[in-house]
Amino acid sequence: MMKRLLLFFAFVMPLCLSAQVLSSFTNKVSNGYNFWVYTPAGYDSTDANKPIVLFLHGQSLCGSDLNRVRRYGTLDALKMGRQIDAVVVAPQNPGGSWNPQRIMNVLEWVEARYAVDTNRLYVLGMSLGGYGTIHFVAAYPDKVAAAMALCGGSNLSDHCPLCQVPLWIMHGTADKAIAFSQSQKIVNAMKACGDTSRLRFTKLPGQSHGALAKIFYLEETYEWLFAHRLNDTSRPVNKDVDITVSTMSKAYTNIDRSKQHFTVVNGNNNVPAAQTDTTVQTTDVTVQNADNQTATQSQQTNSQHKQSTSSPQYYKVRKGDTLSSIARKYHTTVSKLCKLNKIKETTILQIGRKLRVK
Repeated sequence: MMKRLLLFFAFVMPLCLSAQVLSSFTNKVSNGYNFWVYTPAGYDSTDANKPIVLFLHGQSLCGSDLNRVRRYGTLDALKMGRQIDAVVVAPQNPGGSWNPQRIMNVLEWVEARYAVDTNRLYVLGMSLGGYGTIHFVAAYPDKVAAAMALCGGSNLSDHCPLCQVPLWIMHGTADKAIAFSQSQKIVNAMKACGDTSRLRFTKLPGQSHGALAKIFYLEETYEWLFAHRLNDTSRPVNKDVDITVSTMSKAYTNIDRSKQHFTVVNGNNNVPAAQTDTTVQTTDVTVQNADNQTATQSQQTNSQHKQSTSSPQYYKVRKGDTLSSIARKYHTTVSKLCKLNKIKETTILQIGRKLRVK
């Protein structure tokens, strides 16, 4: 009997620890959206090495039922078996246009609680989500590593910030819901800004509006996104990956459906602790779980030892630097930088000033 138990823990427990999990969160972010967070197999809450994929849905999935967001797109691709080695964030728009600030509020909440690489934030959306992708990238070009906007458009007055980001715009010529000309207008506006070396624009002959949903299920989609990093020198766009009408025709046939299993949970019942609150959370665990007191105290001691033995690191502010860009560079948060340097988020950074980053 004991041997069987040992075999169970040896083989089953590792699978549980690395399981794929889809968590729903409602009413958690002030001025945000309700949203899903997917963590892939092998996700480690102590190792910030996973990229973030932000999926923005179209108008048909708007509403107050969060399960609608799983009907098509990145979350549905995961359910079908598409392997995406990233933390996926999928908010739900209750109606109207996507609001970049509200999206960013959700992302910052996630980044504070999940181990992610903020140099690898990728955005993709279709239809209304295509509009949302363009508007979000324009609002935060210094945060997005790469983006893909499908059969969308734009209401922007200034498209120049889009030129800073590797951006792939795709639109079908037979789209009767949002005319192909809407994407063409974005491209024309970007060309008027000057440098469009980071732009890819793909015209998909004969493809209808709904046909472009197939792109969420393609391996090539995520391969292209993951080829970019925010800290790449000059941030070049990848042109090696191609998506055509022929590629799209294989969207649902090249997925290993044996890998479609993941656990769906209510994240409100188990909200991840903010990484900036590690000490407080550890203290709470000690009080509530007396049986684990020794282990918890040991963790606290190790944490304090690491802090005391590591030397402070400093960064000299350069032209164009912001607290956000410095935080991403050193995989930390703006709040931590402010605390270390006794400044506010609104503090104007002087060129040449030394900031403590660790």
